[in-house]
Amino acid sequence: MIVKTKKYQLPAGTYIKIALINVLKQQWWVIPIAVAIAFGYFWIASIWWIIGAVLAYGLYVLFWAIQFTGVTQMEQNKVIFDKMAYEIDSRQILMKINTKQGMPVQWNMIKSAEKRKDAYLLYMSKAQFIHLPFRIFNSENERKFMETILKRKELIK
Repeated sequence: MIVKTKKYQLPAGTYIKIALINVLKQQWWVIPIAVAIAFGYFWIASIWWIIGAVLAYGLYVLFWAIQFTGVTQMEQNKVIFDKMAYEIDSRQILMKINTKQGMPVQWNMIKSAEKRKDAYLLYMSKAQFIHLPFRIFNSENERKFMETILKRKELIK
């Protein structure tokens, strides 16, 4: 069975939000470093330790937000934000811009997957993922088939 979805365009804001949350989840260890810097307050009592820790973490988050915003503006990445239809089967995900142009994504390129309340997220790297909202599937059966494929590939449980 092949699941053919409706055309979908990933909004830049959604991309930035999902990518930023993904990086912050993967690099959780930065928060304890900021807290350790803030604990310098107990070594030498100065509010600057806390201000420095908050500022450093804020700049870290800002750095990643700028990176992901830049991805949405680059010419070579415009294709990611075009309207695409997806053809999904147990061999690959075919991302189709139109009937003649498309790009296959093999399942072994997908590192992990996540089922959210409104979409499937298929992660290929920190900044590369496929966002498949439930509304682009034509029927509930197609959505369930997609979930079955993800379970067989051991990407979700």
